[in-house]
Amino acid sequence: MIKSLYRIQAIFLKELTQLKRDKMTFAMVIMIPLVQLILFGYAINTNVRHIPVAVVDLSQSALSRVLVQTVAATQVVTFSEQFYDIESAHAALEQAEIRAVLIIPQDVSQRIARHASVGFGLPASSDEETSRPIAQWLVDGSDTMIAGAIKGLRNMPLAELLSKPSNRTIPTFEVTLLYNPEQRTAVNIVPGLVGIILTMTMIMFTSAAIVREREHGNMEMLITTPIRPIELMLGKIIPYIFIGLLQVSIILGLGYMLFSAPINGGLWALFCITLLFIAASLTLGLVISTIATNQLQSMQMTIFVLLPSILLSGFMFPYEGMPLIAQYIAEALPATHFMRLVRGVILRDVGFTDMLPDVYWLSLFTIAGLAIASLRFKKNLD
Repeated sequence: MIKSLYRIQAIFLKELTQLKRDKMTFAMVIMIPLVQLILFGYAINTNVRHIPVAVVDLSQSALSRVLVQTVAATQVVTFSEQFYDIESAHAALEQAEIRAVLIIPQDVSQRIARHASVGFGLPASSDEETSRPIAQWLVDGSDTMIAGAIKGLRNMPLAELLSKPSNRTIPTFEVTLLYNPEQRTAVNIVPGLVGIILTMTMIMFTSAAIVREREHGNMEMLITTPIRPIELMLGKIIPYIFIGLLQVSIILGLGYMLFSAPINGGLWALFCITLLFIAASLTLGLVISTIATNQLQSMQMTIFVLLPSILLSGFMFPYEGMPLIAQYIAEALPATHFMRLVRGVILRDVGFTDMLPDVYWLSLFTIAGLAIASLRFKKNLD
């Protein structure tokens, strides 16, 4: 029994020594729970605030300006844009520059007066007039959390605009949900799931590509061949591009058949943005593969990238609800840009040219990733 304990102790000490020497694994043991704690405790916020919205003030009166200030004082929304016609505001809503539009009608003063008169028990001119809300919200309903936050303003009291609180049951604002009027979660989840699954599988496949060659003893053979580093990198990622496209077809096809998730945009635009994102994810995996020394380290680094991609990209929690620092980190992740692109194409039928900033970013990320992976591979060969 004592000899058995000595043997267990020897193996125990060996594992501790091995872990101490493997600095990458030890760092991941510390960093993964630390990152999760910071993300969930600081960056993730289900209580959405400061949603970027626009206003179309058709009244241009002092009362309408007070109305905008009253709504902004709730801190649920932040008026970042002002348009002078509904068409321009709707275009900005389609391109995800804003998440909602407050439309203030020309007769807002009369509506507020009728709103107050009914609350005081005074007679109104007609039932049609008394049933009209003061203003209207047009909301991007593809994100159910954001839609729910703005719907919470539907019965917002306007004590600042009225001499007494209103007792009426007619809502203060009319709320119209676009792109997902039924607020079905699947409509928002299915396109986002494309980005998460591609992030997980594409990075996982290629993060072990160079490491696998080294562990299998194929590195010497690659050194003796005339292949260039950039040629090796391209040869490594091209097969997985077809796998990624197959995964997208499965997700969107089953999402349409099982959950009636719509595909409103053009298939060509969807193909182009998916191809860009697959290439960006594969090159990120290649960079990881040139840093890791074994497949365990490549797997740990993949998880380290995957966690922020799931939590900060807008897949589970609204991007607008995150602190500014978390938004900066999210902007560095390919998944964040792809979430905007795929939801824009699938849900809002946004044109490819209307999303050029995200397209440019994914393109530059892919080129930079290939360059870094090629240089690091060449450096390792030397």
